[in-house]
Amino acid sequence: MRTGWLFGMILAVWLTAESFVQAQEDQPEGLVIGSIETAGTVTLTRAQVLSTVRARVGQVFRAEQAAEDVKRLASLEGVDTAYYNAKVADGKVVLTYVIVEKNLIRSIVLQGNKKVSDSRLLSELGIKQGDYLDQFQVKSGAEKLKEYYRKKGYSQAKVTLDESRLIVGQVIFTIEEGPRTKIRKVVFEGNEAFSDEQLLKAVKTRPKKFLVFPVYWDQEQMSKDEQLLLDFYRKQGYLDIKAESSVSFSEDRKTADVTFRVTEGPQYKVESMVLSGYLFEDEEALRSELKLKPDSPFSPDRLEYDVKKIRGRYRSEGYLDVQVETVRKELEGHRVAVEQKITEGPRYRVGQITITGNRMIKDYAIRRVLDEEGFRPGSWYDGAAASGDGKGELEKIVQQTTAAQSVTIVPSGTEPQRRDALVQIAEGQTGTIMLGAGIASDSGLIGQISLDQRNFDITDWPTSFSDLFTGKAFRGAGQRFRAMYSPGRRWTSYSVSFTEPYLYDQPLALDLAYSGFTRIRESYDEKRTGPSFGLTRRYADDWRRGISFRFENVSIENLESDAPSEVLDVRGDNLRLGTRFWVGLDKTDSRFRPSKGYNFDAGYEQVLGDHTYGLVTATQRWYKTLYEDLAEHKTILETKLFGGTVVGSSPTYDRFYGGGIGSIRGFRYRGISPRGENDDPIGSDWMVQGSVEAAIPLGSETFSWLLFTDAGLFESGPVRTSVGTGIQILIPQIFGPVPMRFELGAPITKDDDDETQAFSFSVGALF
Repeated sequence: MRTGWLFGMILAVWLTAESFVQAQEDQPEGLVIGSIETAGTVTLTRAQVLSTVRARVGQVFRAEQAAEDVKRLASLEGVDTAYYNAKVADGKVVLTYVIVEKNLIRSIVLQGNKKVSDSRLLSELGIKQGDYLDQFQVKSGAEKLKEYYRKKGYSQAKVTLDESRLIVGQVIFTIEEGPRTKIRKVVFEGNEAFSDEQLLKAVKTRPKKFLVFPVYWDQEQMSKDEQLLLDFYRKQGYLDIKAESSVSFSEDRKTADVTFRVTEGPQYKVESMVLSGYLFEDEEALRSELKLKPDSPFSPDRLEYDVKKIRGRYRSEGYLDVQVETVRKELEGHRVAVEQKITEGPRYRVGQITITGNRMIKDYAIRRVLDEEGFRPGSWYDGAAASGDGKGELEKIVQQTTAAQSVTIVPSGTEPQRRDALVQIAEGQTGTIMLGAGIASDSGLIGQISLDQRNFDITDWPTSFSDLFTGKAFRGAGQRFRAMYSPGRRWTSYSVSFTEPYLYDQPLALDLAYSGFTRIRESYDEKRTGPSFGLTRRYADDWRRGISFRFENVSIENLESDAPSEVLDVRGDNLRLGTRFWVGLDKTDSRFRPSKGYNFDAGYEQVLGDHTYGLVTATQRWYKTLYEDLAEHKTILETKLFGGTVVGSSPTYDRFYGGGIGSIRGFRYRGISPRGENDDPIGSDWMVQGSVEAAIPLGSETFSWLLFTDAGLFESGPVRTSVGTGIQILIPQIFGPVPMRFELGAPITKDDDDETQAFSFSVGALF
């Protein structure tokens, strides 16, 4: 009995020990790694996997380290997920890293497209063969294709994706283009207050664009036009307006007739508009800028416009906390009584001015701009010009002058009757190297390469070559250095210039330049080259005066045999030494886009050298806002008057010529002039010309429709006059908008010898 019990105990211990040894052999933790394998890789190589993980053959296996290796593998580009397997063989660990790679786009197939090429549609997709297959991105590609077709007039196009083939990396789009539906006509029903022509201008669904180009039907745009009609009516006081649209197609669905139905309802008008609570502001001056007047249409947009105008006027005088509370009461007969309760609050002067964010632009280069504009400690805090959002006139001036990316001026502090100003500068690219090209009807094709540094510092010399080439030298003082070369077929020019806008920290500008040009004239070539320098003094009352000196050699070359005798008289080199005195005044409301006010400059230049004579010139411009919509887009009337005369007898190259851009449009450049032999122009000893131009914004300030009339009087011939129209486009550039102008002019009165040109244009672009 005892012997059997003892034998059983021995057997149990032996079996337990055997099981323990077997378990130890199956558990890899702490054992040596005998080999490392990879599995699942398609694009990744074994070497890439092994270089990413930290486990090595011969090391002791640790599960924690293997888990970290898996995380590193999962972070590799193209890897969807990863994990590891570890097993024991012959007492060592066989470690296997398993990689699950992302699926690739093996092919992209477009089916059914006939009107649009594969290459054009593939460029719209945003994906290409070989990319990792992101199902969300691929599915959104179908919407992109559908949107592209919609914009092109295929509003009924359908695009479907074969999702079953994505698993093998095949992206297949099936396209049903459908017809391209042109709008045949647009009809308005229920409109009594406004004509069909007026409403057609308010919508984008119309039979023709610019009277020529067809417009294609778009359900989405038609729905948007319903809202445009609602907005149009509400701005005119029809607050209960309702609008809906419908469309009927031709049998082949290639044309469509669109109908807009409106229920106008009554027009709400202003019964009275009362200003209360104001103290400093002249009521008549304030009311002149407001939209709501007795018997004028009432609309929330006009009300909001008035509130903004009132706040702006008060903030410009230092009332930064001004509050405008609107009380309106609806009366019988759809009349509205409006009261604007103005609570001025305290009036603040400028306290301490702190400048932040400027690393390269020196503080004094910014402060002197603020000083010149009257924004200095102790002055009234102009919260309109320093609006705090970068859109104020003062903020724009500082930005343009210092070539900053953005400038905001924010009030701070709690002292009574004083607010500190925090000038926040976001520095931008102050120096540029530009390659460009342009074309103009007066000058032909012109190229340009220029180096322009608008935050130059002539005293900041480099201490090493690296300072020079990394932009750490010659920067920070707000000066300007520019070098430019502009080759062209008919006009080639070059210049190197330096400007110190605040000489001795005063509003005194110093300009130094060396320049020259070659211009192909009618029967000769004109070349000019030489240095110039000038001083301009700016005054607080907006007056300016200056003096400039120019030393030039004017060379008249390559004369044709029948060139006028006046040209033959100045053949070869002509030394020209000019000294000009001038004065100017600027009373416009904006330095960048004036909408009211006037400016003028007048000067006299005495020329010595090979010829002695004087030149008197004067220019006057007036600006007036004819209309301002609720989005503050202004229709601006500009009137310009220019006059010039020669004192004494001048050579042909310094006389006056008319015609072309900036002169009397509808005539060729230099097409208005007294004539010499062979009917070549020889210039007029005096000239007076004027123009009146209206710029009408087309939905934004970028595009404007131009209407103009020009007139000019010269020493011979009748008064020249012309009328015309055009388009102006303002191209945003780093340092301000560059205008493009396309103008069509027609002469009304002219001389028989004048040369006319209906179309004139000026187009420039930077690469």
